[in-house]
Amino acid sequence: MAKKILLTGATGFLGRHTAPVLKDRYGAENVVCVDSSNYDLMDPKAVDQMFTDIKPDVVVHYAAYSGGIGANRAFPADFYYRNTLLTALTFDAAARHGVSKLVYPMGGCSYPATAKSPIDETQLFCGYPQKESAGYSTAKMMGVVAARSYKDQYGLNATVIIPGNMYGEYDNFIERDSHVVPAMVRRYYEAQLNGVTEVTMWGTGAPQRDFVYAGDVAKTIPFFIESYDEVGPVNISSGSSTPIRELAETIAKLTGFEGNIKWDTDKPDGQMIKIFATEKMAGLGLSCPTSLEEGLRKTIKWLSANYATKGDGIRL
Repeated sequence: MAKKILLTGATGFLGRHTAPVLKDRYGAENVVCVDSSNYDLMDPKAVDQMFTDIKPDVVVHYAAYSGGIGANRAFPADFYYRNTLLTALTFDAAARHGVSKLVYPMGGCSYPATAKSPIDETQLFCGYPQKESAGYSTAKMMGVVAARSYKDQYGLNATVIIPGNMYGEYDNFIERDSHVVPAMVRRYYEAQLNGVTEVTMWGTGAPQRDFVYAGDVAKTIPFFIESYDEVGPVNISSGSSTPIRELAETIAKLTGFEGNIKWDTDKPDGQMIKIFATEKMAGLGLSCPTSLEEGLRKTIKWLSANYATKGDGIRL
């Protein structure tokens, strides 16, 4: 059971959920957590030095260059270039240094803009992603190509997973740069805190999304390390459908906001339904059992505890 495990991107959102899972499973002394302050993973020499120093048996490769839709629109080439390097260099070094297992996550944004819900894994290469984030999305898609290529040529046992719309503690709560759950959690938390009596939301609230608690995703990682030898990808999500209006009302209730929610129907709704198929995940005996309300309670509790001091790595 004892393995030397390297977790890159360890101080990121999913990394901070995953590190304690790995340490509990394999022993803290066997898990090495790194981030950009330790090694520059876009520098081939630094990547090679990291593998030489740590000598990992297993790599969980979370390190990525990510941001909100505004940043993706402004710097698409940066997102493409940096994530291409972060993917290619680590896969190559893992193969050359004899790593026995590599687990790599990519986002559901890499699925085609025309994908039909529930979106199953076979749709991945069947069209172009949303153009606003295509630089990032296509670079991350190359993780699947890398996993297949390095398995065929070097025998590297790599698996790609696709978490759904993750939320939870340690998320990015920066205004105009966060996803829907942390954006709403912050908005309603601050409205309640400041005595605001009305919050305006874009659209009709009718679009449906599939949300998954990051802690549930993290708990699946030991399975992919120990018991799954296929490339994948495998969707990891709740598979449930939540209307945006219901999400807003639930967050308002949990934050104690008692004011009015106004829906600005002159603003666009965006894609009406985006749900991830989870049959493949379920067939492996995996699940994401945390209910949306339970996960939101944990998220709000964490934000409340860290809001004033901006402690524990909170991104506001």
